[in-house]
Amino acid sequence: MSDNHRRYSSIREALCKLLGNPQGRAMKQLNVLAAMISGIVGSKHTHYPKIACKVPDHTKPESRIKRFSRFINDVDEEQMVHFTPFAQALLTALAENSLVLVMDGSEVGRKCLALMMSVIYRGRALPIAWIVVKGSKGHFPETMHIKLLEKVHEMVPTSADVIFLGDGEFDGMSLQATLDGYSWEYVCRTASNTILSQNDEEFSYQSLSLHPGERLSLPDMFFTRQHYGPVLAIGWWRTGCQEPIYLVTNMDLPEEACHWYQKRFHIETFFSDQKGRGFHIDKSHLSAPARIARLLVAACLAYIWVVYLGVTAKTQGLDKIIHRTDRCDWSLFQMGLHLLEYLLNHDMAIPVAFTVPV
Repeated sequence: MSDNHRRYSSIREALCKLLGNPQGRAMKQLNVLAAMISGIVGSKHTHYPKIACKVPDHTKPESRIKRFSRFINDVDEEQMVHFTPFAQALLTALAENSLVLVMDGSEVGRKCLALMMSVIYRGRALPIAWIVVKGSKGHFPETMHIKLLEKVHEMVPTSADVIFLGDGEFDGMSLQATLDGYSWEYVCRTASNTILSQNDEEFSYQSLSLHPGERLSLPDMFFTRQHYGPVLAIGWWRTGCQEPIYLVTNMDLPEEACHWYQKRFHIETFFSDQKGRGFHIDKSHLSAPARIARLLVAACLAYIWVVYLGVTAKTQGLDKIIHRTDRCDWSLFQMGLHLLEYLLNHDMAIPVAFTVPV
């Protein structure tokens, strides 16, 4: 049995178990999804012809490409928010600890932007839900931030402690109010010229006059001239950075807020793994937002599976076999890719899961 066939068969079997052995058209859809996940991981690309070359099939590559295209084109144009089929199960599993959610945007496909919500896990950002729109740069409107947030809120266990992180695009007062309404904590970056007020005195963050290595926190402040709050305002010039950053949060302690905000940068690893270091989602050649959003279903499931393999390598001590014994230079994503290659080369069973161990 070829490596492509073993990889595909393992993924297909796992999907069948998770989805209860669907029949008819649903089974055909499952087969195509399994093929796309397998082909994306095998080719490290999301371009149809490259995926097709890594899918075991007796048909011509052109037939496989048409099958992928039909699957991706079978979209509901009115569906704004997309999510992985197992997002709720993933969030439920990780909710034993605080759920750290990060929202950020990035270019995908041809002149499209994806607004992504991810959950932080062992230094990686695991994708949960997303919105894709036309555009090559710029920010999403706050209404879309809230639309995505509402969808994720539906999937989060009601008892979970949640911390939301966002960069300067996500400091809108309606978003903050929505998070407060959910009783979620948040830390968001904001602009240096954002206005703060207290006791009828107004000033901007940039007037804090910070120096490298300094952090200044201002409790019970009101945010912008619309006076949202009270909030905790923080100016923080981290050691080694060229300039300070400014944060707004509903947390009580500045140390805690800064600790959590540093985890926001983990979402950058997800985008780099989906692009140049991984699946090249930015080179998919698709330009329709709804189709890119559906392609992301397969790409995100592929990513979660590879991270699961990386965790498996760590927990079972296989990292010492496939990598150095004195130190680890690979991320969980790279570790997972190397473990898969090792398992295929040694004709060993391939574990497949679309969640991760706590």
